[in-house]
Amino acid sequence: MSTIKKGLFLVGDIAVFYISLAAMILARYHNLATFKGSFDAHLGPFSAILIIWALAFYWNNLYQYRTFGNRSWLIKALSRAIAIATAGSIIAFYLFPRFFELTPRANLFIFAAIFLLLAYLWREFALLFSSSGKLNVILVGTSPLTEEAAHYLKQNKDADYNLVRWLNDTTDGELNELQKLVRSSGTQLVVMQQNLAHNFSALRSLYKLLPLEVSVVRFSDFYETLFEKEPLRELEENWFIENISTRRPAYDTIKRSVDIFIAVITGLLFLIPGICIALLIKLTSKGPIIYKQERTGKNGKKFIIYKFRTMKTDAKGPAWTEENDSRITKVGAVLRFTHLDELPQLINILKNDISLVGPRPESSELSAQYERFPYYEIRHVVKPGLTGWAQVRYKPSASLEEAYEKLCYDVYYIKNRSVFLDFVIFLRTIKYLFTSYAKQ
Repeated sequence: MSTIKKGLFLVGDIAVFYISLAAMILARYHNLATFKGSFDAHLGPFSAILIIWALAFYWNNLYQYRTFGNRSWLIKALSRAIAIATAGSIIAFYLFPRFFELTPRANLFIFAAIFLLLAYLWREFALLFSSSGKLNVILVGTSPLTEEAAHYLKQNKDADYNLVRWLNDTTDGELNELQKLVRSSGTQLVVMQQNLAHNFSALRSLYKLLPLEVSVVRFSDFYETLFEKEPLRELEENWFIENISTRRPAYDTIKRSVDIFIAVITGLLFLIPGICIALLIKLTSKGPIIYKQERTGKNGKKFIIYKFRTMKTDAKGPAWTEENDSRITKVGAVLRFTHLDELPQLINILKNDISLVGPRPESSELSAQYERFPYYEIRHVVKPGLTGWAQVRYKPSASLEEAYEKLCYDVYYIKNRSVFLDFVIFLRTIKYLFTSYAKQ
């Protein structure tokens, strides 16, 4: 789902939230004369817990309308999200009674029931609206990535686009029929493969589409929107010159401030657990408590990253960690599962080696292998991170092919990095941690 649509769903949920609050007050007190006073009394406390409800919906995938067609799933997800949000609201009310000045009695449960009904109806309406708002698209190109996009659109009926046709024959005969095809199908969008920009016949056919008010976009832009990664195999150096910004002073200042704040707060919160972890490592296996490894950072600069040691010191093996890896200690397995082995990297954040969010820094050994990838050096124009877009969108890499796939996500992040995208990655990381624990 596009960022705009996700934003619209969130705005819709906020509207439903306050409509449900008004409906709850009317159902509870049956008095229009005192409605305004009651609504004002509840407005502040309920506005404060709105973030809890939004997060509960996000963590239950309720901003992905691809699953809305399954009504059974939708009802279960809504019920689960509202139960979590209600419990969180009750805890907030009791922990901060002076701020909220409300107690979670019948009002909150009446509100939750009304919200469940209205949120379900809102999503049913949004599904109909989204389905009717699809753009008819024609893909023009012969590359494997164009085929990937065409296959995806055919298989995913929930996508924002309706594939009219994939023109994988770019001869003059096929292209000459493009104008007629656009007219007959009501196509609003034509996607052009990169190399056709140098094909005079193709450009002439696309030029004829202008009077039909059809948008013609480059395949790289369409692919990015569709998959939220970059089609590196089809890009040339000029794309990077046009799209990659290496300096964003305001964003970098905000990001550094947030990094320091969160690193200090998290370090203080986990100081005692960190000491306990250090003692467990020392008592259960031979070797240092902290594992140090050289990594590649911004502009190719080398630095030492810190982690709690999770492997036996005399173990040898591949650079990638394997499933059921015998090199991992028993304490290390727990630390890796809970991601607590990453805690010492708060020091790296404070030292400005890494940020909270960015492409994960690779070891010097792996980085040397990955340099064979075209444009790999681009991931070093920004500071690496503790978590990143590739980490929340793709599985851990265990081969060169998978590492290249993650590079496509890293370049997407570098191109689109912003405070908002960093916040989304932070939320997805938290969601991943909770859901990975729940699956065990």
